[in-house]
This record gives sequence, C-alpha cells and structure tokens, in this order.
Amino acid sequence: MSLSWFISVDDHLIEPALLWQERLPERWRETGPRIVREGTSEFWVYEDRQIVTTGLNAVAGKKREEFSPEPITYQDMRPGCYDPAARVADMNQGFVLASMLFPSFPRYCGQVFHEARDRELGLLCVRAWNDFILEELAQAFPGRFIPMMLIPLWDPAAAAAEIERTAASGAKSIAFSENPTKLGLPSIHTDYWHPVFRACEEAGLVISMHVGSSSNLIRTSDDMPTLAFMAYSAAANQAGTLLDWLFSGNFTRFPGLKIALSEGSIGWIPYFLERAEQVIDKQRFWASRFDITMNASHQRGEQKTASRFDLDTDIRRLFADHVYGTFIEDQAGLRLLDIIGEDNVMLECDYPHSDSTWPDTVAMASKWLDHLPEATQYKIAVGNAARVYNFTPAEPATIGAS
Repeated sequence: MSLSWFISVDDHLIEPALLWQERLPERWRETGPRIVREGTSEFWVYEDRQIVTTGLNAVAGKKREEFSPEPITYQDMRPGCYDPAARVADMNQGFVLASMLFPSFPRYCGQVFHEARDRELGLLCVRAWNDFILEELAQAFPGRFIPMMLIPLWDPAAAAAEIERTAASGAKSIAFSENPTKLGLPSIHTDYWHPVFRACEEAGLVISMHVGSSSNLIRTSDDMPTLAFMAYSAAANQAGTLLDWLFSGNFTRFPGLKIALSEGSIGWIPYFLERAEQVIDKQRFWASRFDITMNASHQRGEQKTASRFDLDTDIRRLFADHVYGTFIEDQAGLRLLDIIGEDNVMLECDYPHSDSTWPDTVAMASKWLDHLPEATQYKIAVGNAARVYNFTPAEPATIGAS
C-alpha cells in the first residue's frame, strides 16, 4: 500500500491577530487579547501581560538552518500558520486530509485564560476561540478540521455547559491538562472534574491532553541541556498522565470516556503497561488495605475503607478501551504495535512547529508503515482518528493536492 492521505490529530493554530478583537463584546476589547507592535517587535497583550510568539512554533516552510527560538512576527510566518484558507492549501500540499488544532497564544489547554484575573473575560475569550474554530475552520471547510474546544478550567460547571454548547455545533474534543495540579487545580482523583468528564462522556467528546499542558515539563535539573530536555520531557510527562488515569478509577466511573495523549509518542507505552501490571501483582495485598505516601519519611496513611481502583482490573483492556497515543515519528513504537494495539495509535504532523514532518509526512510514514498490513496502515493514518473522534473526513477525491 502506498499511503496517500492522513489525518493529523495534533497541529497548531497561531491565532489571527484580530481573533478576539473581532469576537469579544466591544467593552472587553481594551483588556482582551490583542496584538501590539513596537518598532520591529510584535506581541500579544492581555490584561497586564505581554506574550510573544516563539519562532520554533511557526517554522512551516523554513529550512532547519533557519529555525530560531527568538520571537517572530506575522510578517515572518507562512500564512498557513494563522489564515484558515492558507492552512487548507498547506494541508493539501502535505496530503493532510483533516487536522485537529491546539491553541498557541492561550497555550495548550487555555492556561493563559485560567491565569487571568477577570474570569468573566476569560470565559468570553474561551468561547471566542471555540467559535472561531467551529465557524471559520470546521464549518467553512467541511471534513477538514476536527473541532477541539477550550474550557474554562476554573469552573467545571461552566466548562460542562461549554462542552454541551459546542457539541451541539459539532465539537469533537476538548483540550485538557495532562496534570491539573501543576496549574493550581484539583487532581483528576477528586470529584472536582466530574461535571467535565460526565459532559464529555455524554457528548462523546475525547479529552485531548497535549504534552506541556501542565505548564510543567519535567527536567532532571534546572540546567539540564535544552536538547536533552526536549528528548526527555514528552514521554516523561505523558507516562505520568497515562498511569494517573489508569489508576484513577475514572474509566470505571465514566465507562464511555476516551482520552488522547497528544504529541506524547508511543514507544514508551508497552513498558509502563507492563510495569503497571507488575506493581498490581506484587503490591496488591498491602495496597488493598492501606494508602501510603511514598515520601522521604515513608509516612503511612490511613487504612482504606474503599479503593477507587479495582485491583482486579485488566490494565491492558482498560488502556485498549479508553486511551489513544499519537506520534509524529516513532519507529520504535511501531515495532511494538502488537503490544500497544493497532486500534490505539494515531498519526500527526505537528504543523507548524519545529518537530513537524510537514510537508513530507506521507513519504516518511509510508516507509515506517510499509511492513504492516494495508488495513493497519489505514487505521493509523485515517481510520482510528475518524472512529475515535467520531469524525467524517472529506473525501480525498474531492480535494486534490495543489
């Protein structure tokens, strides 16, 4: 089989400069997000914050020798980074059948709005981003964008209402934090998030957690070399997220819930599933009676009255039914596909970030997937994403590459 088109379940939008200025009520436009230019500099202003766009987040169309972490302006970006029609043209060029977009200025799950002082304005900003995705991307270009929404992290009831509102207009996923505690929010082990999880389950929305959505990528030390940190942090963060969810009891409490580990790669998954099984097998007897805190003092917790996690749970079945891994380049993971499961893996190209394989994803992935049966290749490239997100992509024959 020669791979022709694919669905990218992790791409990024550099928000158009006027997104919030055009969509917020007029009284909020002086304090809402807006682009300010000073000389050759350009940055977002929101309340009393100034936020630049880093060059590594908008490298599409540039040679690797031109990559830079320094701030970038819209003039220096390829229009496909921020303009919907230009993005579709770039998708056609890279044979991207459909794309799911994570935010840039608000950060991966809307942390900027969560950190703001004015909650009313924050909610309006969340809704404006969501409506832009729904109206100017998903509805304007049917079958080309999987609509992923932001939620007001600080208010689970309002978040549930926003899930219901946007699901009625075609939303398929929400952006959520890989570890809410690092944002100063309750963990997924509390009932704080139940309204959100329940709303996602009822609406059939996938919870997509991008690496870095905790605003706390793991480092071994403050002076860990940057490239070592970049090689380490994605799997380290997402392995913790995976285990947190598998042992949380949330998949039993909300049996229809699905989560995606976005840009986390997949090669590390088999080890942690195996390790989880080993821990349950060897530690199950004391763990059924006590909670303990594994800190320096080995503090013993209270005797258990009821466990949130059933120690007889089939970890691999739990993973297979609820968790989906995504990857840009991961040949090691594909060699372990029989352990991970061909139904639980989805492809991405990460446009327009510096890790991206665009516009060469199809050519590269064809080599990685060539040893697999045609049906499996189709699942990874298109089928799994369409099924998991309950999304009908455009017909390739109606698109044509430019």
